Amino acid sequence: NTLFATMTAIMEKQKDFFFSGDEKKLKPMILKDIADIINVDISTVSRVVRQKYVETPYGIFPLRFFFSEAMPTFDGDEVSTHEIRKIIFDAINEEDRNNPLTDIQLYQMLKDNGYLISRRTIAKYREQLGFPIAKMRKE
Repeated sequence: NTLFATMTAIMEKQKDFFFSGDEKKLKPMILKDIADIINVDISTVSRVVRQKYVETPYGIFPLRFFFSEAMPTFDGDEVSTHEIRKIIFDAINEEDRNNPLTDIQLYQMLKDNGYLISRRTIAKYREQLGFPIAKMRKE
């Protein structure tokens, strides 16, 4: 029952993602958000989502995938860290291999699009995505 209630709450909160499959549509969500919705302790939600997966038309995802911290934007909104990672991933995949994007260029691109993020955080996300520094990506 708890797993069903948890998954229902996740689906409701992340409805835009489940309809589109676009990671940029994931909303910032923490365990407490779901715990409050289904009236259980945070530790219960943590235990329920541990090592559980959901099959969607867009692939199989661990339930923990749907939880992320919020990053502020210049206009005061909040976006999911998944959205930032997806933008970095797409930018690096589409870059000119003879002139790869540096962390500073990624920072400027995100800043120009209204995302408030530090260059060090960009470097951390780039590393988490498995991309080396620009010099190492050059062909």
